[in-house]
Amino acid sequence: MPTDTPPSTSAIIPPAERASIAMVFVREALAAWRARGVDCAPLLLAAGIAPASLADDGARVSPAQFGALWRQMAASLDDEFFGLADRPMKAGSFTLLCHSVLHAGVLQRALLRMLRFLRVTLDGLEGELRVSGEQACIVLRDLPAPGEASAPPRRAFAYGAYWLMVCGVASWLTGRRLPLTAVDFPGPEPAFSPAWRAVFCPQLNFEQPVAALYFPAQALHWPLLRDEAALKSFLRQAPANFLALRPARDGMAARIHRQLRATPPAAWPDFASLARQLHLSPATLRRRLAQEGQSYRRVQEAARQALAMTLLANRALSLAEVASALGFAETSAFCRAFKRWTGQRPGDCRP
Repeated sequence: MPTDTPPSTSAIIPPAERASIAMVFVREALAAWRARGVDCAPLLLAAGIAPASLADDGARVSPAQFGALWRQMAASLDDEFFGLADRPMKAGSFTLLCHSVLHAGVLQRALLRMLRFLRVTLDGLEGELRVSGEQACIVLRDLPAPGEASAPPRRAFAYGAYWLMVCGVASWLTGRRLPLTAVDFPGPEPAFSPAWRAVFCPQLNFEQPVAALYFPAQALHWPLLRDEAALKSFLRQAPANFLALRPARDGMAARIHRQLRATPPAAWPDFASLARQLHLSPATLRRRLAQEGQSYRRVQEAARQALAMTLLANRALSLAEVASALGFAETSAFCRAFKRWTGQRPGDCRP
């Protein structure tokens, strides 16, 4: 993996443009269909994009417009992956993907389920999570067709679309941006690589043996903060809610979660005290959390779950001691809660 550091994204993408999407990505999204002779003008018009602007390199569209185009392609062409895989990713697959990972408990389990789901859904692509020391990596391999010894690299947009889906869902589930350190692409560097740097990270490497995504392994232990109610809101806005070319910021729920993790549960503030600590009124804090599909109770439960995983890793602590440290009066209550969080018994997660 080359280590040359390219210019920062702030030097590449002007601030006013980081909340919009370059027309080159619209062309890339439509390229497979146009190559098959599909008339894309109706799709563009339905998404509020003028077909004539497709040839304008300086034109940009909003995340909402690009998201609407994605939904139009899914509905009209029954493919949520832009025609880039060996068979269509049928409409509704993304919703099922989100449901399949919602209750995974921690990011590592969610990523494993996500990669398995996409392997079944997208013929010709196979993602694998690897961990080596402090670094985690998702390797994305092109699978050869039956009878073929190897598969040629796809367009860079195909790998980028896959990464965008994985990173978008992962960041939403955890309430914070996945801290990518590098992204590898097979094949030559495309003209739109500066925009990919704004989406992913500055360190993009091309002409690599396989596509790969690198990030700190500690992120695998991040707890998932979302529930069914939050998922409904997320799906109504997807994919526009994670398409903007600007660095994602941690939400209020993630900020509170980190604060709770640094404090023993017995000392966690009540809601009114928390609002004062954050210099917000209780009504404003409640509204900010609701906008993220969250509540203080849900964030507290996610923080308890994360702390439980840390405490269970210490074999010197009995289950009763872990339960007490988490604020449970009885070990049985902790075991029931842990089963609800992860689908497992606490003892199953001990090293």
